[in-house]
Amino acid sequence: MARYTGPTSRISRRFGQPIFGPCKALEKRDYKPGVHGPRARRGKQSEYAIGLAEKQKLRYMYGLLERQFRRTFEAAKSERGVTGDRFMQMLETRLDSVIYLLGYGRTRQAARQFVNHGHIRVNGHKVDIPSCSIKAGDEIEIRDATSSRQLATRNLEETRARNVPAWMTRHDDSFKAIINRLPAREEIDQSINEQLIVEFYSRF
Repeated sequence: MARYTGPTSRISRRFGQPIFGPCKALEKRDYKPGVHGPRARRGKQSEYAIGLAEKQKLRYMYGLLERQFRRTFEAAKSERGVTGDRFMQMLETRLDSVIYLLGYGRTRQAARQFVNHGHIRVNGHKVDIPSCSIKAGDEIEIRDATSSRQLATRNLEETRARNVPAWMTRHDDSFKAIINRLPAREEIDQSINEQLIVEFYSRF
């Protein structure tokens, strides 16, 4: 599956937050990249530029290329409810994102690889498609194999400081998790202004 493989520190510095996980470069240089450094002049951005930046930030966060990102937006737009809220909900309930939130991946990229390598079962069936949509009531389980569970244990150790969202329950003893319900908008990253993205796509 296609994915972004370019420089990550530069992207994190551009948006001023660790898009791909912990970023030492951002900690040392918390200003946008460029030859002029922190003294570079930043002109006033147009509404189009602001919307584009917000879209790109969210796209990088979830590791999607433009076509897949736009397809998800169009799917959210066709459903009932607030388009922006539904869009964020659909991104958050992708299987790779759920695995990341459960702590089985240090980053979303690592969680995607964990899924791709066949370590996950959903409702008793092996699923290796990161974009698989997870629904309320689904049961997620680490495959009953020594290699899978050792990797899951190691990942949980590395992410033990991260709290599992209230809309999921993780059972460490059985390597299972239950999706209690779909996430509310306030339970998803608050640094994103999805309305800017809705307005950006409405231009086309």
